[in-house]
Amino acid sequence: MPDALRPFAIVAVALATLLALLALRSCGDDGDRPLVTVPGALPEAEPFPDPFAWDEDREDELVARAAAGLAHGLYVFSPGGIEASAERTARWRSLIEQAAETADVDPDRLEGLVLLESAGREDALTAAGTEGAVGVAQIVAGTATTLLGMRVDVRESRRLTRRIDRALRRGRAAEAERLRARRRTVDERYDPQTSLAAAGRYLRLARERFDREDMAFVSYHMGMGNLESVLAAFGEDDPSWAQVYFDSTPQRHPQAHARLTGFADDSANYLWKVEAAIEAMRLYRSDPAELRRLAALQTAKNSAEEVLHPEGTTEIFDGPDELSAAFENGSILPLGRLEGLALDRDMGELAGRIDAPPTLYRGLRPEALALALYLGAKVREIAPGTTLRLTSTVRDRRYQQVLTHRNLEATRNYSLHTTGWAIDVARDYRDREHALAFQFVLDRLQALNLIAWVREPRAIHITVSRDAEQLLPLLGAYDASGSG
Repeated sequence: MPDALRPFAIVAVALATLLALLALRSCGDDGDRPLVTVPGALPEAEPFPDPFAWDEDREDELVARAAAGLAHGLYVFSPGGIEASAERTARWRSLIEQAAETADVDPDRLEGLVLLESAGREDALTAAGTEGAVGVAQIVAGTATTLLGMRVDVRESRRLTRRIDRALRRGRAAEAERLRARRRTVDERYDPQTSLAAAGRYLRLARERFDREDMAFVSYHMGMGNLESVLAAFGEDDPSWAQVYFDSTPQRHPQAHARLTGFADDSANYLWKVEAAIEAMRLYRSDPAELRRLAALQTAKNSAEEVLHPEGTTEIFDGPDELSAAFENGSILPLGRLEGLALDRDMGELAGRIDAPPTLYRGLRPEALALALYLGAKVREIAPGTTLRLTSTVRDRRYQQVLTHRNLEATRNYSLHTTGWAIDVARDYRDREHALAFQFVLDRLQALNLIAWVREPRAIHITVSRDAEQLLPLLGAYDASGSG
């Protein structure tokens, strides 16, 4: 952007975001909601309420965000694709309804659990083998025998599984089916009706123990004992899982946060993935075309970035002229004074090859810039004095083409950098505290469906959602006049 135009763009943004800030402040009493301070603000600037902090009045919105933000793995790892997995899962609907009635839980939620756990496969088996999770409801051998009263002969089940695999390799389908029938008698986890009934019994026990359906489903993956330890650390009476999840941070309920992040698996996010599976099953029945569309977008890249900004409906900058115009009209903002965010000195280093200045490739959509400021503020809140280094922001197609000849990691297809919605952050950290703080904030922003991100060899590639517009008040004190 020409220097003469910068003040006008800054004033326009400041006026627009000041109105947004005033509207936000007029929403009423924010109680003890956490406040985030504007990075680089003047000393007299006041913080404004974090629009994505836990708020019981917005619980439904937060749950919906978490389900959408954490749906990517469900689509990517569904055997045969999400449509095939939903079709397999739907076969067990009548048995699921019976089990849900026994457990006094929502049958749609139990169906979502089945889709997530086994993709509807009655012979699903984890890497841990027959002692691990088995069957359509993925029940562990120890839980099956000691808590749920199921018959499980691990040794015989393992032997029959090997024989079934051998029969299938030799093309003996009838023999494999006879062996499967025998296995269902020695290991009832392989029998869908018995397995789903047992899952219902578990959920009934968990619901009685925690007096909440959401907690019963959380415990299905986390375990009742682990969940009790998290709730004890959280220390508030009768919270929902949404409250425990979104209000457990290194600053608020740090002990609960430590327990949640201490799990080696994805226990904390389990309920949100069940919710994502519920939505997938709903689309399978009511809007299969939309399910196919989402599946294509979810699996197009290593993150859900194309779900946030599908090609064909997102503006792409073809060359320097189009990008310059975007700076001039405020669609892209230049990167100026960014407290806590440093700009890599090589950003835009290939600009000379297309007769453009490097500064043309140092900018972002206003929402993406606001998200970057928020990201930096949240990380510094946890790890004071730290800085995140931005290595790449907006590009155009011509720059992207030059880049692909130099960088094998750069895509030759649709790049979100050419839209102004993508940011790369260097994977270099001051210490472990800095790395853990960055990881927590990334995970939380994804759970809020504000970003999609993927780990690359040297950087974290982040794509920002349009929903980050709620953070635009951060730009009310943004100073783009600095050199960065």
